[in-house]
Amino acid sequence: MVICDDAGFARKQLARALPSGWDVTVTFATNGAEAIEAVRAGKGDLLFLDLNMPGMDGYQVLQAIRAQDLPTMVIVVSGDVQPEAHRRVTKLGAMAFLRKPVTAWQIAEVLDQYGIHHRQGGQGARVGADVEVTVAEGYQEIANVAMGRAADSLARLLNAFVVLPTPTVRTVELAELKRHLGELVDGEAAVPVVCQGFIGAGVAGEALVAFREVSTEDIASLVHYEGEIDPGVERELLMDLANVLVSACLKGLGEQLDMAFSQGYPLMIGRHVELDDLLKGGVDRWTRTLGIEMGYRIENRRIGAEMLILFTEDSLELLGQRVAFLVE
Repeated sequence: MVICDDAGFARKQLARALPSGWDVTVTFATNGAEAIEAVRAGKGDLLFLDLNMPGMDGYQVLQAIRAQDLPTMVIVVSGDVQPEAHRRVTKLGAMAFLRKPVTAWQIAEVLDQYGIHHRQGGQGARVGADVEVTVAEGYQEIANVAMGRAADSLARLLNAFVVLPTPTVRTVELAELKRHLGELVDGEAAVPVVCQGFIGAGVAGEALVAFREVSTEDIASLVHYEGEIDPGVERELLMDLANVLVSACLKGLGEQLDMAFSQGYPLMIGRHVELDDLLKGGVDRWTRTLGIEMGYRIENRRIGAEMLILFTEDSLELLGQRVAFLVE
């Protein structure tokens, strides 16, 4: 058996969820090319496959398996749970599609369904429990799942497919943040930016959605808006899309971290709030913080956005504790 995922945390979670008492050898692959190599070597009669990975992604792995007629059965385990993603992997030959984070019960049910393994109790195996995972890898996988939740909400709203890159989790310095926001809002290639504050139990922050590529006509077409598109309508459409992304992303983060977030009303920087006021009101209190960067692009449409989730500096200790607990 092969478990293929670029995130060590995800590989560990999945290995732990395998049925107890199952006499199986697990090979880990960190990317699509390694997975194909393992299957060719006879190590992967069953392949658990992630979709969004750098380099050779899950879709390309499925295409290679089909083109080369490789002897493996594929179960996709992904944070990207868009209906179109499910349809595409099924068409490419995947026998099942599981949503991250996967549970022992879900895996046992799929294995039983296809006669691969008969259930022996309901407990997850400890196979791979000794895999070393860093807190940074935990943040990365939590961000990946949350990004997928947001893409799913946007895809269902627009009846479209959202193309997702790998999210980035990193420390953001205040000076860098000010420069980046200034370039977005006031630079030569200024773009619409929507901000939305959020707060939970001991955790707070700001979500920023920058529309790097935007065709108001494409958005109006997807949401079936038939009226005149003036600047006010354009702002409302963009704020609605930003709110969908932020709400679903925060819900995805909260589900994994066992905390609930409430959020403020979306505001357009330069229209409802000035950049200097935003910085003085909250961001300027930070010297450095944690940032999660996610990208979204609507396939075959001129709509692309970048979302930056920023947590206040005094939120980092609690966040770190929650993530450390998950990766243990």
